[in-house]
Amino acid sequence: MSQQRIEVTLAGQKITLATSTEHEPLLRAACVLVDEQIKLAISGGNRSIERASMMAALKIAGDLIKLQNNSTQSSTTSNVSPDELARLQAEIRTLEDQVDSLMQTLSLPGSPRPIVP
Repeated sequence: MSQQRIEVTLAGQKITLATSTEHEPLLRAACVLVDEQIKLAISGGNRSIERASMMAALKIAGDLIKLQNNSTQSSTTSNVSPDELARLQAEIRTLEDQVDSLMQTLSLPGSPRPIVP
C-alpha cells in the first residue's frame, strides 16, 4: 500500500494530506462531507472557523453514533457480513484519526498555530 499526497480544501483552505491509493476516494468523500458541514455551521451563525469545525465534528460524530446504534439494533437482520462490517469500522476509525489529525493542525489565516484540544 503506497502513500501519496492529495490536496483538498477544507473551510476555504487548501490542505495536503497523505493517504494510500486505496483510501483516497474515501478520504476525499470525507473531506467533502466535513467541508459541507463546516459551511453549514458558518452559515448558521458560527463566525469562527474553529467553532464551526467543532460543530461540524459534533454533527458528524452524532450521525456516526446514530448509524452505529442502528447497525447494532439491526445486525441480526443485516445482509452485511461480519468481515465487511469490521472492514467498514476500521475505515471509519482511519477517517476519524485523519480528521482528528487535521483538526489539530488546521491553522487559520493570521494565526499559524495548531489547534490543541
